[in-house]
Amino acid sequence: MTTYKDIRGTHIKTVTSDPPAPVNGQMWYNSTTRVMKGFTENPTGAWASGGSMNTGRSHLGSAGTKSAALAFGGATSPSNETAVCESYNGSSWTEVADLNRSKRTNGTGASNTQALAAGSYDSSPDTAFTDTETWNGSSWTEVNNLNTARGDLGINGTYTSALAYGGDEISPPTGIAICESWNGTSWTEVADLNVGGRNMGASGNAGNTVGLCAGRYSPAASSAVANTETWNGSAWTEVNDLNTAKRKMGGGGTPSSSIVFGGNTGTYSAQTETWNGTSWSETTDLSTARQSLGGRAASNESAIAFAGYQGTAWQTITEEWTAPVTSTVTFTAS
Repeated sequence: MTTYKDIRGTHIKTVTSDPPAPVNGQMWYNSTTRVMKGFTENPTGAWASGGSMNTGRSHLGSAGTKSAALAFGGATSPSNETAVCESYNGSSWTEVADLNRSKRTNGTGASNTQALAAGSYDSSPDTAFTDTETWNGSSWTEVNNLNTARGDLGINGTYTSALAYGGDEISPPTGIAICESWNGTSWTEVADLNVGGRNMGASGNAGNTVGLCAGRYSPAASSAVANTETWNGSAWTEVNDLNTAKRKMGGGGTPSSSIVFGGNTGTYSAQTETWNGTSWSETTDLSTARQSLGGRAASNESAIAFAGYQGTAWQTITEEWTAPVTSTVTFTAS
């Protein structure tokens, strides 16, 4: 419905201090500073192209942030795994020391100098492993293994405090609900997910006491599901679902500010959804639809998406996410 404000606009008022919560398009004259100001906002975020990776792949581990990311392992074809690790500085990728073994893996970590790779599988033949490795910025070290062998699990946290959940034991292919906590030395089984599955989106950068698991493939439903669960350090709680059921996404953030992107909704997807701690909202799509991609996010305001798979193409594409922006501008005469 058209409002009076839509028809007549917002009047310019004289104020002694800038308003605390201006609306888009509002203008005012600040009599204290003797300047005219206005408020503008871009209501949608945007993906922008970043530097291309050196090795195209899918099913890879990832860690870090938009300006300091790490990509490791993965598949370069349906039956070929790699140990290659690459580091991103905000503009370009550089190959660094490899994992100890070629594998499809899952990873987490706060930057490109500290990371954890946990769980894996190889395709020839399909076999799940308990492998765990840590990255110190220059090399990978094998450490104590997971208790349950699996691939395609969700993982969040840091290389000294992480949480690994769900996944697939591969043979027979099942979606499990097992959750394990990492204290920097060893893994301990804790409370299970409410809905078992694999290929979920994972968020939670603070450690093993918080986390968010969104979407996944559920063998019980024989399809992707939209389930979202949060972890409080002792139990998983079901919360509001994704808008679209999906699996094989990239994502990251915190339990109060997360983002998931890409994946598979029955076909390759470019969808992006952001989480505000209560519900998911659909926003600007990736430029290239793909699944099994890498990606990290500090929050729903800053993220990076890289690699992935589409059709017969293993992607080297990198995209960087910037959230909606707001700003107060000052008008000057010329």
